[in-house]
This record gives sequence, C-alpha cells and structure tokens, in this order.
Amino acid sequence: QVQLVESGGGLVQAGGSLRLSCVASGRITSNALGWLRQAPGKEREFVAAITWGGGSGYYANSVKGRFTISKDNTKNTIYLQMNSLQPEDTAVYYCNARVIATKAFGSWGPGTQVTVSS
Repeated sequence: QVQLVESGGGLVQAGGSLRLSCVASGRITSNALGWLRQAPGKEREFVAAITWGGGSGYYANSVKGRFTISKDNTKNTIYLQMNSLQPEDTAVYYCNARVIATKAFGSWGPGTQVTVSS
C-alpha cells in the first residue's frame, strides 16, 4: 500500500502563494494521483489531479487558473502550486494515491493545513 506524506502548508495572506508537496512511498500503480481539501464543517472536496504517466492535470472550477498540479516521477512526488490564495481556500489539504475523475479511492496522507487570512 502506498503511503503519502504532505508538506508545505502554512499561514499566508490573501493573494499569496504556497507550494504543497506529497511524497509517496511504495510503487504507484494507479492512473492518477490528486489533491483534495476539507474546510471546517464541510465535506472533503476535489481540488486537482494528475495522471502519473502522461502528466495531464485537471482541476476543480474553484481553483482553475490559480492552482497548478505537477509531478516528479523520479521523486515519487506530486506538487500543488497555489497562487492568488483566498480565505475560502483555507482547509486541510490531502493527497490521495488513486483518483478517478473527482473521486478518491486510494490511501490518504495525514494532510497539511493551509490558512489564508484576509
């Protein structure tokens, strides 16, 4: 089973940027990995995913044009570059090892907190 560890979260002012990383240990066999987030009192929601082979990324409408997902196969790592952050982006961000469309089916990391102040 793939184990994941996220990092890179923190406190940032609105309009700022953060880069999240997710390192996977073990062999990745799924087609796509991704990021989801969960704000207080809300359900976990899809943010972005990337195909492990081809590197094609896709995004939730709420982050399209502001966030960029990328990967480094040699490091077994995916990234989430987040620009123009807004208070509504505040959440715990989780990495998942098996994403199909906008649903997550694989193992989860512990998450990393992102807080955006206004």
